[in-house]
Amino acid sequence: MATTTERLGIVETKVQNLTEKVDDLKHDVKEVHDCLDRTKDLLEGKLDTMLTEYRDNRDRYYARLDQMETEAKQAHSILDDKISNLEKVKNKYALYSIAALAFLAGAGWMTNDNLHKLFKFLIG
Repeated sequence: MATTTERLGIVETKVQNLTEKVDDLKHDVKEVHDCLDRTKDLLEGKLDTMLTEYRDNRDRYYARLDQMETEAKQAHSILDDKISNLEKVKNKYALYSIAALAFLAGAGWMTNDNLHKLFKFLIG
């Protein structure tokens, strides 16, 4: 068994090691705190800059958004007209095709049993 002096020396060594580790932790905490402070200051500066820029330019931003909305509406209107025209052409040719097929069937030139499937294809 170790003597009291040896045991006391071991305890003193352990306390000294703990003190060094606590000092290291204090130093690390201080570094992290300083880093967080710098980051906070940097973010505050950037946010202030962004807020100032937004306040200075918001009227232009809204004007540009209004312009983009108008352009989108015009483009949609043009596309709607084109789609309507294409639907009219499709319907016209479908009706002509149906009339021609009806004539051919009425004249007896088409004796196909699947004629109703062809009509469904052309209409639908």
